[in-house]
Amino acid sequence: MDLNLLRRDTPGCSNVIHLNNAGASLIPKPVQHAMQDYLVQETDFGGYETADKYAPAIMAFYDQAATLLNTRSSNIAYATSATDAYNLALSAVPFKNGDVVLLTENDYPSNFITLLSLQKRYGIRLELVKNTPSGEIDLEDLENKIKQHRPVLVSVTHVPTSSGLVQPVAAIGDITTRLDTLFLLDACQSLGQLPVDALAIKADFISGTLRKFLRGPRGAGLLYVSDKVLHAGLEPLMPDMRGADWTSTFTYQARKDAKRFELWEKNYMSVIGSATALKYANDIGIQAIANRNEILCGFLRKELASVPGVQLMDRGAQPCSIVTFAMQGRQETGAKQYFRDRGINLHTTTRQSAMIDFEEKGVDWVLRVSPHYYNVEEELERFVEVLQEW
Repeated sequence: MDLNLLRRDTPGCSNVIHLNNAGASLIPKPVQHAMQDYLVQETDFGGYETADKYAPAIMAFYDQAATLLNTRSSNIAYATSATDAYNLALSAVPFKNGDVVLLTENDYPSNFITLLSLQKRYGIRLELVKNTPSGEIDLEDLENKIKQHRPVLVSVTHVPTSSGLVQPVAAIGDITTRLDTLFLLDACQSLGQLPVDALAIKADFISGTLRKFLRGPRGAGLLYVSDKVLHAGLEPLMPDMRGADWTSTFTYQARKDAKRFELWEKNYMSVIGSATALKYANDIGIQAIANRNEILCGFLRKELASVPGVQLMDRGAQPCSIVTFAMQGRQETGAKQYFRDRGINLHTTTRQSAMIDFEEKGVDWVLRVSPHYYNVEEELERFVEVLQEW
């Protein structure tokens, strides 16, 4: 990994120490240029005509996403965000009154809200799977609850937004496959920083975003749909003429591939940018990225452990590139701005995003620092210096 080249590819590195990659990463120049070039073509020649001209580059989105997830392009759909992708998957499940959905105590807050809304509307029932003492989902409890409740769906967030916990998703997939239960994985925070192998995980759906560790544009996401789901004929609640053909006055036929989950209208400039970002990550190699992130975050956690008043909050056997900690005697108000004023981007997470987790940890908010492979140790040292001056 040529860090000098990667940083030259990232103009933002000259302006800021960016440690908010779990929010939105700095976009590299190839992504910027691809989107700018596409917009110029749309401006000069028209939207439909430009989409036709760029058809091979647009299709590269599906090929590059498939490479990242170790699947086929026919299993990939474009979405406008991870939440959009997650909700599209949910809409394909034919919920009825009394159906059970299992989820973890560390699922993403938007997922909780959506499922609570479905509970209100359709009368489904939500059941939480216990955690192990180290914070991950308790696999024994998961298996027992599947056998007890026969849920229609298991929903798991691979890496929560509020901590560096990594769930054992391949083991979860083994259980849901063996017990023939639909498995929806929210990989919003893991795509681009950790390997996410659809075949190894055996999830039926995987949702993700481009703006975080994949370093793509905002307003872009993806959805992986398994062959099992496609062959079962599951489809989104409200397809349009992108996802289905109108076959007679009162009939339609859904597409055979995952594009049945797409809508006809989309921002093709973002598709082009997303394809470029995916290729950028694939060219570096997701395992090389994960290895570099492990070094950076190990270094950062060691530095933070020596700072008076810092309480590291991340749990789990396999911490990732999200580092969260509480700071004794400090309030959340003004924290982000303090660091921004000193040229450092980071994020704060409040209890509203982690009701169960933060209740257990006994905190109301944490600082969330999320380095990525293009960051360097000197930037982390500078962050710790600024933190000590706070």
